Amino acid sequence: MGNNKIKVLVVDDSALIRNVMKEIIDREKDMMCVGAAPDPIAAREMIKSLNPDVLTLDVEMPKMDGLDFLERLMRLRPMPVVMVSTLTERGSDITFRALELGAVDFVSKPKMDIARGMEEYAAEITDKIRAAAQSHVRARKNIAPMVVQEKLSADAILPSSSPGHFASTEKLIIIGASTGGTEAIKEVLTRLPADVPGILVTQHMPENFTKSFADRLNSLCKISVKEAEHNERILPGHAYIAPGHSHLLLKRSGANYMTELSQGPPVNRHRPSVDVLFRSAANVAGANAMGIILTGMGKDGAQGMLEMKQAGSFTIAQDEASCVVFGMPREAIAMGGAAEVLPLQNVARRTLEYLASTGRGNRV
Repeated sequence: MGNNKIKVLVVDDSALIRNVMKEIIDREKDMMCVGAAPDPIAAREMIKSLNPDVLTLDVEMPKMDGLDFLERLMRLRPMPVVMVSTLTERGSDITFRALELGAVDFVSKPKMDIARGMEEYAAEITDKIRAAAQSHVRARKNIAPMVVQEKLSADAILPSSSPGHFASTEKLIIIGASTGGTEAIKEVLTRLPADVPGILVTQHMPENFTKSFADRLNSLCKISVKEAEHNERILPGHAYIAPGHSHLLLKRSGANYMTELSQGPPVNRHRPSVDVLFRSAANVAGANAMGIILTGMGKDGAQGMLEMKQAGSFTIAQDEASCVVFGMPREAIAMGGAAEVLPLQNVARRTLEYLASTGRGNRV
């Protein structure tokens, strides 16, 4: 009966969390909790006997640290893993390390009133388990399709319009990503030189993690990376990461490109939304912007990328083979929004080639 269901093994030292996660998973028609382990040692034996499709893994546990276990697991028996991490600065640093080690995604564990908080995260948890089951860690078969709920479009935040005609030739790079995107964004940004045009990035991520994500990138990149603030001038050699609590939009003030933050409703069930950022770039910058859509679940950004391309932007979608989840790029390609489809390792190089062919037009 459950042969086509996604088999999930929960690993958490909290009995309360294990029970809540089991309830959340088992009420979904396309998945089942096949076991719940209190520590990595027990999990190791359960993986052998139960052969789960997806593992949810806590970070701080007895007998073996979650990161140590993850590193060994991905080396000896690679499988899709969704990390469960607390909403703390230290927790976010550990989570990014887990993503580097091969975890597909993470869920933020609430610090207060855990049982009720986890229930509020139920849709996020199950969505990320579905994405993990379809990820490229290993081949997947007989995965039930994700049930798509009704979603708002970018119209809820701003209307679509034709870009104005500006004398400025200042270029911008606009990037959107979701599942697997933290590592994909790092791969692109670390390959860019310090004099690259200004960059705006929307990555689906909780608000407690975006500043740590930006700080981590800033320590690795030649460019400066920061969490975006409202109404700041976009400078060459800088990347601005959408904060987890707000949509990030592009606007103009005189001759300058500026950031705008909006706490309008979620678009495509996300805030920040890639569609909102891409549409604002289409409206404001047109051919002066280039759009890049990277790995991610769902279709957020596909419509916005099409609008960017129609406004004259050069657009790139990550190819299926290099994506963790080929959802957002696939939808953008299907809609005709991607001018080119490239492996992740070629995206930065092609970006620089395009900018060189058009003239970067940076102003300091």
